[in-house]
Amino acid sequence: MRAPSLLMLGFLALLSVVYCVVIPLERAFPLNGRVDLSQLVARDQLRHSRILQRFVGGVVDFSVQGSSDPYLVGLYFTKVKLGSPPREFNVQIDTGSDILWVTCSSCTDCPQSSGLGIQLSLFDSSSSSSAKLVSCSDPVCSSEFQTTATQCSQSNQCSYTFQYGDGSGTSGYYVADMLYFDAILGQSLIANSSALVVFGCSTYQSGDLTKTDKAVDGIFGFGRGDLSVISQLSSRGITPRVFSHCLKGDGSGGGIMVLGEILEPNIVYSPLVASQPHYNLMLQSIAVNGQLLQIDPSVFATSSNRGTIVDSGTTLAYLVREAYDPFVSAITATVSPSVTPTISKGNQCYLVPTSVSEIFPSVSLNFAAGASMTLKPEDYLIRSGFYDGATMWCIGFQKVQGGITILGDIVLKDKIFVYDLAHQRIGWANYDCSLSVNVSITSGKDFINEGQLSVSSSTREMLFKLIHLSFITLLIQLLEFVEFQFL
Repeated sequence: MRAPSLLMLGFLALLSVVYCVVIPLERAFPLNGRVDLSQLVARDQLRHSRILQRFVGGVVDFSVQGSSDPYLVGLYFTKVKLGSPPREFNVQIDTGSDILWVTCSSCTDCPQSSGLGIQLSLFDSSSSSSAKLVSCSDPVCSSEFQTTATQCSQSNQCSYTFQYGDGSGTSGYYVADMLYFDAILGQSLIANSSALVVFGCSTYQSGDLTKTDKAVDGIFGFGRGDLSVISQLSSRGITPRVFSHCLKGDGSGGGIMVLGEILEPNIVYSPLVASQPHYNLMLQSIAVNGQLLQIDPSVFATSSNRGTIVDSGTTLAYLVREAYDPFVSAITATVSPSVTPTISKGNQCYLVPTSVSEIFPSVSLNFAAGASMTLKPEDYLIRSGFYDGATMWCIGFQKVQGGITILGDIVLKDKIFVYDLAHQRIGWANYDCSLSVNVSITSGKDFINEGQLSVSSSTREMLFKLIHLSFITLLIQLLEFVEFQFL
């Protein structure tokens, strides 16, 4: 009986691998496009209104400043495949919300085209053979998920309404259907996989969500709530309770999103603040050029309307006034008289005759557990044009009159970020996101294997072929072993 036992162990070893899901990212705005800073801040204000409703059940207005001078900007989105047969949807990556939702074919007042250079798609549950509507008796409908208001229709269908701070919103119903993704099985092998997930099908949109200039097919929430895709998949053991991203900040943009842990020896970790719906960290101090700023640490304390959030759905960064003013003063004092300070439409800017990396200091954001985040000048400055033979660079942090410090894409780019939900912590390290990354495939707390993941599609195609050959080779070896044992 030795041969059948070993054969079974071999197959069990294959089945016990926990998937690590990989999602390639693209920029939502084309790199050759230019937008006003005021437009960008307005988009962030909408995002923050949605965030703050989850904190205090209402709207907290942020005082936003910015420049209308055009500059290059990127927001990140990914493609997801849903339904049977699968259809592809472009959805914004958002670590500040929980729900994955896409636009339904029956949506009213929804955009028909997008100015982002993408083709919009509509989800039709009647055209998917695997789609199932979520009934009112389903636990999803009876649970109270943050930012959602669930209700039952006359047809016993579980519906939802998301209302945003500026009056815009979306409503629709919940669907359970197949989500398709690439799964790493170990030793650089990737295979197609799928899982049943619950997501929203939007039948109505209003406000900013109806504008074609920034229209997408939906939003992919990676928050901490039970209904986020990462929570759904990890609760069933399909993926580990960790996800990571590396957002490329220059060149052609893009990057990579991994439902799993990216490994990098320089990653430092800081604990998440407990009992918060968002990814709150404990910011303790800020240093400019190695010198700590005189900031009362209490301004960073987490409360109903304060704290520090990591949010990929926000493009800029937002700093409370008590920290913003000394931060800008320290930067200005350090670079004078090498540059010419100037105010552009209320925003602190500088006319720089040479490279900012040669003049501007590094900045350190210091978090709990001794974890520091080092910001290069490009991580807190935005290039805003040319004047009198010099380049104008403006502070990319916006001042908040009380409220929440938000670390958006300007800070998150060109870094590996690991959201380790199993250990309730976030880690980061500076990284060239055009390079491949090492991914850990784990089951619970036990290390199984490592794989290397590249953003190159040609590499993924090669790995698909390798996994096919590897399975064939393994089966041949097992059959030869069984034949030998029974001779």
